[in-house]
Amino acid sequence: MKKTFVYLLRHYPLSLLCLALVWYLSLVLNVPENPLSDVAFIDKWTHLVMYGGTCSVIWFEYLRCHEQLNGWKLFLLAWLGPVLMGGLLELLQAYCTTNRSGEWLDFWADSLGVTLGVGVGLMLRKLRQ
Repeated sequence: MKKTFVYLLRHYPLSLLCLALVWYLSLVLNVPENPLSDVAFIDKWTHLVMYGGTCSVIWFEYLRCHEQLNGWKLFLLAWLGPVLMGGLLELLQAYCTTNRSGEWLDFWADSLGVTLGVGVGLMLRKLRQ
């Protein structure tokens, strides 16, 4: 277990930081009113950018650390994992917090962001070749 954590910390530090930041922003931080609050669907755009950025960072670090791509590992770690995490966080917001609400549209924005992040990862792969 310790060996796995050290490996992840050494090879995926930015990914872990992004994941921790998403958890913090989703469960702990209560966002105050700000000038962007009036923008239509700003919350959905935020979800899309957070999850798309996180997925892109996972792809970047994976490509940096591996010569050969393992499609199943990338599918599990860079698409399915973040999508499931988004669903779990929406459930936790709905049932375990008092200042947040879980929404289906947030989950769809998370999933779309992750899918767009995969597209960015595939472009990074092309650039690397």
